[in-house]
Amino acid sequence: MAGTVGVAAGERVSSAQAGAHTGERPGRGPGTAAPRPRPPGPAGAPLRVAVVGGGPGGLYAAALLKRDDPAREITLWERNAPDDTFGFGVVLSDETLGGIEHADPEVYAALQRDFVRWDDIGIVRRGTRHTSTGHGFAALGRRRLLEILHERCRRLGVDLRLRTEAPHPARLAEGYDLVVAADGVHSAVREAYAGIFRPRVSGHRCRYIWLAADFAFDAFRFEIAETPYGVVQLHGYPYAADASTVIVEMREEVWRAAGFDGSDERESVERCAEIFSDALGGRPLRSNNSAWTVFRTVVNEHWSHGNVVLLGDAAHTAHFSIGSGTKLAVEDALALTACLGEHHDVGEALSAYEEERRPVVASTQRAARASLEWFENLALYRDQPPRRFAFNLLTRSRRVTHDNLRLRDPRFTDAVEREAGCPPGTPPMFTPFRLRGLTLRNRVVVSPMDMYSATDGLPDDFHLVHLGARALGGAALVMTEMVCVSAHGRITPGCTGLWTARQGDAWRRVTDFVHDRAPGTAIGVQLGHSGRKGSTRLMWEGMDEPLPDGNWPLVAASSLPYKPDGPVPRALTRAQLTDLRHEFADAARRAARAGFDLLELHCAHGYLLSGFLSPLTNHRTDAYGGPLTRRLRFPLEVFDAVRAVWPAERPMTVRISATDWAPGGTSADDAVEIARAFAAHGADAIDVSTGQVVAEERPAHGRSYQTPFADRIRHEVRVPVIAVGAISSWDDVNSLILAGRTDLCALARPHLYDPNWTLHAAAEQGYTGPGAPWPAPYRAGSRPPRTGRTDAPRTRRAGRAAAGPAG
Repeated sequence: MAGTVGVAAGERVSSAQAGAHTGERPGRGPGTAAPRPRPPGPAGAPLRVAVVGGGPGGLYAAALLKRDDPAREITLWERNAPDDTFGFGVVLSDETLGGIEHADPEVYAALQRDFVRWDDIGIVRRGTRHTSTGHGFAALGRRRLLEILHERCRRLGVDLRLRTEAPHPARLAEGYDLVVAADGVHSAVREAYAGIFRPRVSGHRCRYIWLAADFAFDAFRFEIAETPYGVVQLHGYPYAADASTVIVEMREEVWRAAGFDGSDERESVERCAEIFSDALGGRPLRSNNSAWTVFRTVVNEHWSHGNVVLLGDAAHTAHFSIGSGTKLAVEDALALTACLGEHHDVGEALSAYEEERRPVVASTQRAARASLEWFENLALYRDQPPRRFAFNLLTRSRRVTHDNLRLRDPRFTDAVEREAGCPPGTPPMFTPFRLRGLTLRNRVVVSPMDMYSATDGLPDDFHLVHLGARALGGAALVMTEMVCVSAHGRITPGCTGLWTARQGDAWRRVTDFVHDRAPGTAIGVQLGHSGRKGSTRLMWEGMDEPLPDGNWPLVAASSLPYKPDGPVPRALTRAQLTDLRHEFADAARRAARAGFDLLELHCAHGYLLSGFLSPLTNHRTDAYGGPLTRRLRFPLEVFDAVRAVWPAERPMTVRISATDWAPGGTSADDAVEIARAFAAHGADAIDVSTGQVVAEERPAHGRSYQTPFADRIRHEVRVPVIAVGAISSWDDVNSLILAGRTDLCALARPHLYDPNWTLHAAAEQGYTGPGAPWPAPYRAGSRPPRTGRTDAPRTRRAGRAAAGPAG
């Protein structure tokens, strides 16, 4: 588990990373022509390989390639001396070590002799330390790791050209069968073919510095210091019996306010030691050409070009707070070597390598970004109770979860649950939550899901069965799909509505069933208007595609089509805005009479009210356009009109898109202000979704990927939030609730897969309390049915008599 929770080794800028080249350039400009893929020669002929960069990834790739085929000619260039290293310690996971042991037992044995191991993570804040155990780390000095790999390469016959600049990549590509670019985050090879690899390099909000202490921490340490300038954090871990890596990190504005921008290396080291004197026991820190820097996330669209391939930081980076860049580079080397052994053609091998590694790296980078952003926003959690803060930190990347921590350290997890007020034996997801006059028995919401199955806006038997089944399935709150406030406000002809009394009566049939047959379950209605995204086909006939006939006119904040070739809506006039407010209020009255327990105003996903909020879709020049305060005006007017007619004891929520996932659109900062405005007008909770506002969006999908937006709103605005988006397991729900990142979790697809998702989550956790009661007719099914034989004889250990004659 070592790479998933901990801090990784310091990654240096090595080999050709500075971008300078001494090799002669060919006549053509770099990156303008593809190097020719060179298949291996005749059977038995060596494969000539050039490796650029002598960090752990490059050295290990060279060693593995030579070990797999001693006839290969492997040449490695490294611009620095063999003992030049600007980091201190390296953490490797058990998974990575297992790969090394399988591929090269000799290197594995050498690593084992030098590793220091420990199990604990200590989190210190405001003078109080909380410890979680059972994590299993292994680390060693980066310099020692390089010595082991240098020695291995030399014994195998790798030509190591240290203190030597590599020739230009184009020359290497012409002269070698394979060029491995392991030259780090500032890769010169990658830059030479930037037009092909298409790298995206993004900086972040914190400054950090790599240092060391001449003693061994007793655990992986996270120390939080609250200074007059802001929050400063220390990440520390032992890498030898008498040495520890220490990383000091803080937001850019804290770094400047503290005067570090004007401090030299010595002053920085001394001040860091002073800030964390308690953690260091008054001992000094030391540096090694250490400098404050900003972490850069590197993503490449392509990893290979002809016979040139990227490896390690040249291809991708992952923030040090979740694990080692060395870990990823070593795993790259293992995969690249295996793929070259499995494919005779170099091009096929490189494609297979990228296909194998890209999803693994993408998952790691998502976790790394979540962890990085958690530390960037650490100040949000300053007032969390101490154990919940510790749990929040440990689960920040979403790779370590509630269930995972319970397995590792049940005593720690039990203490966190007690502090959070969970009754004994009650998972966090089954604790109650109150919104205005409504008490929800657990934290699970069936998210609004458009069914496109209505006729003339009327919900029918399908909606009764669909929503009724999910109400029986244990969730505390079941939400309708977006219910439209007018016929022209529908997305498709199959959308439901509340613009007539008949529709209200049909909804009453649904709410009566929920209240009568699933007592304790609340049902909520989501009101909305499609805006420029209306008059489209049913989802399975072509999502967001205009109807072939029977269209209705579209209206929006501005006359901008959703798709470039789509229908153009009419910009709403002042008179039409007034009419729309009345339509929303009238629909809310019908919803109240229909018996809904909660009303949600849909201001997300590019529909009408969302279209007013985003600067990409609102180009108005009147009082309803321009700065955010004016873009908020109409959605707030609608909210006020609905709140005025909605029963005072019943809660109202608002769904927003917290980002447009597009340049110039709604940002996370905007989302905080949007949420703050709705909360000030009386919203009881904010349902935090993202995107679907513009067709050209580029969302960063991943597990629980929208939760950080909800988390920030919850802590900055101090309003309850509903998290939604790729939350798929009960373990995720428990983790998010206990960490304090959300108050409720809305799940959509899991409830399509299993209408009884919540009840099954309770059964799988052995929970039988009031947070998840089984309907009386279903109680016989509250335990998983047995499968397979149950009458087989018991297996017993053989005794001496059964084992044969005594010896």
